[in-house]
Amino acid sequence: MANEKERDLAASILALAGGKENISGASYCMTRLRLTLADMAKADATQVRATAGVLGVVESAGQLQVILGPGVVNKVAAEFAALAGITLGEVQDIKATYADRNHTPFKLFLRKLAGIFIPLIPAIVASGMLAGLTNIAIRGGADPQGTLVLLLNAMGWGIFGYLAIFVGINTAKEFGGTPAMGGLAAVLLINPAIASIKIWDQALVPGRGGLVGVLLVAWFMTVIEKRLRRYVPDVIDIIVTPTLSLLITGFATYYVLQPVGGWLSEAIVWFFKTLIGLGGPIGGFVLASTFLPVVMAGLHQGLVPVHMEFLNTLKENPLLPILAMAGGGQVGATMAVYLKTKNARLKNVIKGSLPVGILGIGEPLIFGVTLPLGRPFITACIGAGFGGAWQAMTKVSTVGLGVSGLPLTFLITPGNVVNYLIGILIAYAGGFVVTWLVGFDDPKDMDEKQV
Repeated sequence: MANEKERDLAASILALAGGKENISGASYCMTRLRLTLADMAKADATQVRATAGVLGVVESAGQLQVILGPGVVNKVAAEFAALAGITLGEVQDIKATYADRNHTPFKLFLRKLAGIFIPLIPAIVASGMLAGLTNIAIRGGADPQGTLVLLLNAMGWGIFGYLAIFVGINTAKEFGGTPAMGGLAAVLLINPAIASIKIWDQALVPGRGGLVGVLLVAWFMTVIEKRLRRYVPDVIDIIVTPTLSLLITGFATYYVLQPVGGWLSEAIVWFFKTLIGLGGPIGGFVLASTFLPVVMAGLHQGLVPVHMEFLNTLKENPLLPILAMAGGGQVGATMAVYLKTKNARLKNVIKGSLPVGILGIGEPLIFGVTLPLGRPFITACIGAGFGGAWQAMTKVSTVGLGVSGLPLTFLITPGNVVNYLIGILIAYAGGFVVTWLVGFDDPKDMDEKQV
């Protein structure tokens, strides 16, 4: 039986969002109920923010995003969909909704990247956690060549052998092509058979270009397929269009796109390795302290291929532990706010947000606590920088991609777990101390709606 509290919360959000007639679509992620509205002016975001159970509100990309936290959001979203009479994930008249929005090419590119990689995150996280279990089993004395470890390796690392195909399929979807052709574009790059082929006296290397190459080739395949479809008669389209698309893309891949993808992929990995390696603690500080502003700008989606490229090429990722410190800084800053504030509502928001922040889900802390208060957001970023400096100095890496915070411990390379945990404590302490010293304007005299 549905929880009455969650139904009431959904009803309150629906009313404050402008009612059923103002809802064009609804979806949800790990922490947010994302509402696409016909008219944003009809929604009262301030009142939504003040509603008990709401941890924060973000207005972004034509959406009213209500932060509810993990475990709650899916239940409230289901109740909301039932009350609004819509299907979750269904967006009605989306072109009209976004027609007046100013989208730069770069923002559209980031949205495409998000559409390609975000659907893959559950599979990537699951695989990463199994890779972490393999780490634990080996540290516990399991035989690296034993059946248990081999099975865990097969399950945990399997996706990385075929991730290119998933990315190719999703790329084709995002750019309006045939998903199967996008997967085939990826096969062109990873096919072991190309290792015996030489072009201009250079042997082709299966997998060269990584996910950057896959994005290029799958996008190119989609462009060719859509162009051909304009001219090929319908009666022979099913035969001619896919065949010519594969033929043209195949030659373009091996002569142009794979080399270009290889250079780009190598340059991206080289840039971040150099920043972390030569910059050392300074590089780690800069990366960790600026990551949350990058998230706020929506640029973090562009880093997903970078994380995956590290795992593809090096089998470990030194960037993720550094960026994970951003959440640690938020936790430390929030602890300082909790001890200093006299505002009862703010304390309640912190009580609901802090546990999930420690577990690596920082949105409730950012949008419900530090960002509305202003200075604590900046001091949290500074605290994160100290943790990032430690992670870079001690060369901590992960064996997979997963949620940050304490759960990331399971993915840390053997021998570096203690250093990772020390880095988290440094980020906590840094965020706490800097926030305590700098202070903030305590909203004790503020209306709850302003928090």
